[in-house]
Formats: sequence, structure tokens, C-alpha cells
Amino acid sequence: MSVNLVSISGNIVRDSEFRVTQGGTSVLNFTVAFNDRHRNPQTGEWEDRANYVDATIFGNRAEKLQAYLLKGTKVSIGGKLRWSSWDDKETGKKRSKVGIVVDELEFLSRRDGQPSEYQQSSSQQQTYTAPQQQAPAYTAPQQDTYGGYQPQVWYQQPQTEVYDTEDIPF
Repeated sequence: MSVNLVSISGNIVRDSEFRVTQGGTSVLNFTVAFNDRHRNPQTGEWEDRANYVDATIFGNRAEKLQAYLLKGTKVSIGGKLRWSSWDDKETGKKRSKVGIVVDELEFLSRRDGQPSEYQQSSSQQQTYTAPQQQAPAYTAPQQDTYGGYQPQVWYQQPQTEVYDTEDIPF
């Protein structure tokens, strides 16, 4: 058994390219860039390394998303890896690559770096009201003589009696 699932998030490198195949299928291609970190063996410093992955969307979604998949937009995509090969007309050599066929796409920001409209509207709808009474500040647990930690109570529930002891039948 094998599983072919991939999920990445990053920025779109250039505006998406839309085309229609001879069979009438809509195809939208774009490239997502993301970084990973590695340690430089000579200097010992951490460095970012850019990675680029080609992604493809097929069908009606390709037509509808074309206007939104623009350079600089931060997206999260999920899908499956697909290997493709072709003959390079200029060099005559066989070429190949691995790309992502997108099943899921989420906009993480607009191309100007601001949160997407969906994120702005959802964050405005969710309001949180802090409780009127604040808990005392947290203090770190104190160490005992054995090197372990003893729990220290930093918030205590007010003591209220729920039952009168004369009302309990046992």
C-alpha cells in the first residue's frame, strides 16, 4: 500500500497561467515557493534555501481561481504528487519533473501581504470577552530537594458550600 498526499504553504512566484487542452479541459499552472533551513558546513550558520514546486488545478476550479492566484499571494495547497516527462524540443533530451495536482487550496494572504478577506471577516465575527475577574499571575513551580518539581497552586477557586450537610441522607 502507498499513500500519495502532499501539503505545502508558500508564496506564488508568478501569476498563474491558464490554458484549455484540445479536449476542452481547463488547466491552471502556478509555482509555489517555500523555504527550508540548513546549516552551512563552512560557517556553521543557519541559511534559508528556497524550494519551488509547480502546481496544477484542473476543471472549473481552474477557470474560477485564475484571477486570484497572482504573484506574491500566500497559499496553502494539498494534493498528490505527479511525475511527468517530455522531450525538450530545443535540446532533444528527455526531461521530467514532479509537481502537485491540487485537490485543496486555501488563501493565507492577499498579494499585498494582508490577510485574505475570508480571514478578516472570520476574525471580525469571532469576538471574545474576557472575564471580569482576573486570575492571579502565574508563578513558576518551586524545586524540591530531590530535583523534581512540586506543584504550586497559582489559582484557587473560591470556597462555596453547595449543600447543607444536614440535607445529605448518608
